[in-house]
Amino acid sequence: MKYVIVIEDGASDYPIEEIDGKTPLKIADKPVLDKIAREGKTGLIQNVPESLPPGSDVANMSIFGYDPLVYYTGRGPLEAASMGVETKEGDVVFRCNTITERDGLMASSNAGHISSEEAAELMEALNEYFNDKYPDFKGKFYPGVSYRHLFVYNNKENAEKLAKLDMVPPHDFVGETIADKLEFDSFADEVKAIMLESKEALKDHPVNQKRIEEGKEPCNMVWFWGQGTMPDMPKMEDVYGLKGAVITGVDLIKGLGVCSGCTNLDVPGATAFFDTDYNAKGEYAVNALKDNDIVFVHVEAPDEAGHAKNLKEKVKGIESIDKYILAPLVEVLEKEYKDFKIAVLPDHPTPIDVGTHTRDPVPIAIYSSKDEADDVLVYDEDSVKDGALGELVGCNLLKLLLE
Repeated sequence: MKYVIVIEDGASDYPIEEIDGKTPLKIADKPVLDKIAREGKTGLIQNVPESLPPGSDVANMSIFGYDPLVYYTGRGPLEAASMGVETKEGDVVFRCNTITERDGLMASSNAGHISSEEAAELMEALNEYFNDKYPDFKGKFYPGVSYRHLFVYNNKENAEKLAKLDMVPPHDFVGETIADKLEFDSFADEVKAIMLESKEALKDHPVNQKRIEEGKEPCNMVWFWGQGTMPDMPKMEDVYGLKGAVITGVDLIKGLGVCSGCTNLDVPGATAFFDTDYNAKGEYAVNALKDNDIVFVHVEAPDEAGHAKNLKEKVKGIESIDKYILAPLVEVLEKEYKDFKIAVLPDHPTPIDVGTHTRDPVPIAIYSSKDEADDVLVYDEDSVKDGALGELVGCNLLKLLLE
């Protein structure tokens, strides 16, 4: 049996007045996804437990078959696993965004989607600045992709408290006052001070001077969030008996691949943004079926469009997934594999009108070579409510597929 799970990150939405109260999923041209719904079974799935934040880390951990209430320790540690960052006792791993601060406000949560090359120079500059000024500095910056980086801070005395510190994701308060989000307990004073002092370290850096000259947002500060200690997750093959592969452009999802024992496939052109190479992802997914029992295909573009409140790009992302990923996958599954199941779902909604994640259940469709279809004809937030699957709990998805 072959299993495929396609994750359309943030694709689910609320009714939008601009398109007559419809959603991007309702207006997108997605014939293959509608076929999966029409010839399969549908329903809703809740990937985020009530007590946890509706982040992609929590939601995708559920989809990978691990209960976040048991295994979730934070977003940063998962990204560290992807990047091969080694940690030791007392280390707390923070997600570190390159941001643009202007007049005390969060002007951009991603510094205008700064390039990885530019950001790497800035991460190096931060390490040099803090190590030179503070010889016993207990932190280190690690460059990642675009605006997504890591900061590892060693504090054995307060590691557990820091791991549970309520730090707001920067994309949740764009345009709002930064100081309002820095009211931490005293044990986090040093973490707060590092973020604030990063402005001094970055303000005159040549990378930022050049970006300003080119009319781009500078990275004049960093923001920490999504922190935690490394999780202890059993391997997917041990729990579910499945050899898995993961296709994504996002370090967080790659981290889940590492922690679950799956193979991360590096796809050329997978950028985790609007310009990601959908066709390459589709080709790699088809090829991955040959040597794996289960293939996870994650696409970030709809989520990025939701954060940017960009309706056009969200619809385009949904349509591109359909044409370049779902179409070739369904074709090869039907032609070459006798037994298969393919599930399609978002991890969480990222509504255009909200601009960030919500915890609402999301639509899911599962097309199987063996199961009969229900009566749902198209895939969207409302149609699937009448589906035979009812409302599922995210971490039970793999168990359901294996039944």
